[in-house]
Amino acid sequence: MLRQFLSKLPRKSGKSDSPELARSNSCTTAGSTPQTHRSNSLNSGSGRPGVTKRTSSAVFPASVVAGIEPLLPFKDVPNSEKMNLFVSKVSLCCVTFDFTDPTKNAIEKDVKRQTLLELLEFVASGSVRFSEPAILAMCRMCAVNLFRVFPPNYRSSVSNGGENDDDEPMFDPAWPHLQIVYDLLLKFITSSCLDAKVAKKYIDHSFILRLLDLFDSEDPRERECLKTILHRVYGKFMVHRPFIRKAMSNIFYRFVFETERHNGIAELLEIFGSIISGFALPLKEEHKIFLWRVLIPLHKPKSLGVYFQQLTYCTTQFIEKEPKLSSTVIRGLLKYWPITNSQKEVMFLGQLEEILEAINMVEFQKVMVPLFWRIGCCINSFHFQVAERALFFWNNDQIVNLIAHNRHVILPIILPFLEKNAQNHWNHAVLNLTLNVRKMFMEMDDALFMSCHTHFKEEEAKLSILAEKRKEAWERLENAASLQPIAGNTAVLVTPLATSIAC
Repeated sequence: MLRQFLSKLPRKSGKSDSPELARSNSCTTAGSTPQTHRSNSLNSGSGRPGVTKRTSSAVFPASVVAGIEPLLPFKDVPNSEKMNLFVSKVSLCCVTFDFTDPTKNAIEKDVKRQTLLELLEFVASGSVRFSEPAILAMCRMCAVNLFRVFPPNYRSSVSNGGENDDDEPMFDPAWPHLQIVYDLLLKFITSSCLDAKVAKKYIDHSFILRLLDLFDSEDPRERECLKTILHRVYGKFMVHRPFIRKAMSNIFYRFVFETERHNGIAELLEIFGSIISGFALPLKEEHKIFLWRVLIPLHKPKSLGVYFQQLTYCTTQFIEKEPKLSSTVIRGLLKYWPITNSQKEVMFLGQLEEILEAINMVEFQKVMVPLFWRIGCCINSFHFQVAERALFFWNNDQIVNLIAHNRHVILPIILPFLEKNAQNHWNHAVLNLTLNVRKMFMEMDDALFMSCHTHFKEEEAKLSILAEKRKEAWERLENAASLQPIAGNTAVLVTPLATSIAC
């Protein structure tokens, strides 16, 4: 098998050999399965017609590779031949194996692993500037080894896209091999010997899209490596930055509005957090659109808890860059406020508190009416954690200061919710917090509190009278209906108690 493995190396072609044949023999799977479709996918997306034939002759020219033994160490060849040996070793690593069976092709796997480690050491040394054929060979090798289609996520399909805390992450059996390839790609991209102007032709839009596709891997170790690599690509290739942001936005759009299934949202948001921190001021309109159309709707999916920390960081970065956006973010949170998911409500309240700590008075006044109406609803929540979290707002000195300056607007909104809690909330901790907040308002402005309290009692009395009148009207209708003879399809009132069900 080792002889078969080495036979996959490019040989010196005769005059009758075509470049296409040379290329098709360069990257294959053990068992002689062609892998040319991977290379084709990389080249076809580059938008350069005719690149396939030029690529094969450039990466594996007979005068360069022929006669160089790929298993030779770099120290045994002169500097003038090191790049040729690099290309030869990279071509050796284009052969892929099945790692689900550890005993299969063990010798060949070890040869490839040792070769990858040697390449990693050579790239890290930064001794020789990479030639264009070497750059293309490296990109092709990474494409063959890394770019793959993931199998359907059975667990996600069973759970209908919801998050399941009991699910353990899936680990790829090929990870010990993939990790070396990822480390090699990272060292290659960050190497000072790599000319970005040349490399951008091969680390192109197609390559970046395939790299982004890998973020859907179930293996968290792979996503962590991808996060670092994509960040370095964004930093080194400035010409690709708009495309990377757009491609990432498309992943977010598809996740929010179509599938609600993706394994790498947290990692992608973490990358975007560092990108946002580098935005120049004033913010461009496209960046504000990204906040409103991407980051705010990302609060909607039920799996928010998986990436909530990274999402909060991104929105906070925007607010720090431009404080006027704080009211925009609050409106977005109110728009996507969860009604039936108490855990998400607690997360939303936590993010609201962070925003309110940094908001200025002008922006606060724009949203304080709908904001405190929503906080009031949370105070009345029967889920004690939601009610408790909402009442904790009054433990924050910055928020209390905002409330004190706008108490004439906020107290009439919030007092009815506090009174309702004080009368009949089941949780003692929530009840005590509610009484503390009432006391705080009384100390803040006793006259205003008494005025609002009197108004609340009057409104409550009016509602009680209306409820009594409504009850009497229904009783009269029930009595009148009970005296009517039953004929045909006339509806029958079985018992007056049927109407006494409270909503």
